[in-house]
Amino acid sequence: MTTTTRYDVAIVGYGPVGQALAILLAQRRWRVAVFEKQPLAYPLPRAVHFDHEIGRIFQTIGVADEIRGASESADIYEWRNAAGATLLRFDSQESGLSGWPEANMFAQPEIERLLDLRARSLASIDLNRGHEVVGIRHSDKCVGVECLTAEGRHFEAEARFVVGCDGANSFVRQHVGANITDLGFFFDWLIVDLKPHLAQKWSPLNIQICDPKRPTTLVSGGPGRRRWEFMRLPGESIEELNSETTAWRLLKPWGFDPANSTLERHTVYRFQARWIDAWRRGRLLLAGDAAHQMPPFAGQGMCSGLRDAINLAWKLDLVLAGRASPEVLDSYSSERIPHVQAVINFSMALGRVICVLDPAEAQLRDAAMIGAQKEGQRSTPPPRLNIGPGILHDGDPCAGRLFLQGRVRCGQTTGLFDDVVGRGWTLLSPSADPASKLGREAAAFFASLGGVSAHVGADAVVQDIDGTYARWFADAGVDVVLQRPDFYLFGSATSVKATSSLVNELRRRLAA
Repeated sequence: MTTTTRYDVAIVGYGPVGQALAILLAQRRWRVAVFEKQPLAYPLPRAVHFDHEIGRIFQTIGVADEIRGASESADIYEWRNAAGATLLRFDSQESGLSGWPEANMFAQPEIERLLDLRARSLASIDLNRGHEVVGIRHSDKCVGVECLTAEGRHFEAEARFVVGCDGANSFVRQHVGANITDLGFFFDWLIVDLKPHLAQKWSPLNIQICDPKRPTTLVSGGPGRRRWEFMRLPGESIEELNSETTAWRLLKPWGFDPANSTLERHTVYRFQARWIDAWRRGRLLLAGDAAHQMPPFAGQGMCSGLRDAINLAWKLDLVLAGRASPEVLDSYSSERIPHVQAVINFSMALGRVICVLDPAEAQLRDAAMIGAQKEGQRSTPPPRLNIGPGILHDGDPCAGRLFLQGRVRCGQTTGLFDDVVGRGWTLLSPSADPASKLGREAAAFFASLGGVSAHVGADAVVQDIDGTYARWFADAGVDVVLQRPDFYLFGSATSVKATSSLVNELRRRLAA
């Protein structure tokens, strides 16, 4: 047994969620250990979509340019019936609320490679691949972690907190002792990832075929890649469906075969809808698939895990630094679970439209949806969801809303707000610099958080290039906002003069 090594946070699992959490904590200079049982990164595609909010998280992590180069934005997600008629059409803006395209397509191995490079550049991350966590000892003061290496050596570590980012079969979750809420939404789909030998132009980029003979999805798998998803039919065995022969047979009508493309991967996934009812037990926490799973129809599985990571990172930072009560960590579950539930429900609603195998039912569905299109009804976009109750300004209609990131100019520098002005706890107002309205104690507290303050306007020091901030503040009817490090609003006030009371309320909530 080796000498026990001590860390601030130990993370079990090194997929995108574990990678992101490790980076976010290390950027705040905490000593982080990562334990991943697989010696090498998984080389095949899995998740393929992230939204504008996740783009802003990648920006925070410090890999924005690299991620942009490894992904492609999606313009349209179109749903068609068996005859090719349009049933739904989701238009994606090139610049969403967070300053990134609303829909981005990628290959997960490439994204993981970029996150891994960033993690390895941070000295306070101790990465341990080929280390399977086989034991956890939980106490009031720390958590002991026992690992078994690929060579059969035992390794022990202690950490002030342990976070399980170790997937749907989480080992850490067994020690949290949480219950699982399973909505019983089960469908098996064959996932086929392809690399065409010649460049292809797909318009629209993403298509859903709602054909009762075989519901089928066609989406980008990132630059130069294409993904098909084929629903398993009644009487069709998983073994029969999950074969290379079946994959090529189902691809043939689309014009692809071994002569013009490379089959990267084929596998059958069971789509599920479930979440854990408690994401924290003392110093143990869960994130990502260890805490929730959802159908892929809204492309929000990995996105939800990365939202977990950025929500948890700033709270662990404050607790580790002694700036907030450990009970602040209870808000992690209370804020994230309602958001995850809403995303799961939205994904299931899409799935109920897609996974129709009865021809008569499909005909009625098609007639209703085509009729709505002819009457000019716009397709319902993915909802913008607030987080649940937690570290928020009570009774404030803006509290818990995702805040925007627009293009600004400050001096000779032009770009997205976070890169030009700063990130973290942020005060913004269209009428004055909110920091100038802070009392002495509120100013000292806000400075201790590393807070950023900005007067954003057409003629302000921070110029609102596209008028996005002016429109937002006018629509919201407020004059100042306090944004959290995860881009959600702690609260707002109708006058910038109330900035001190807003910051003092945050101080009270963190200490309570």
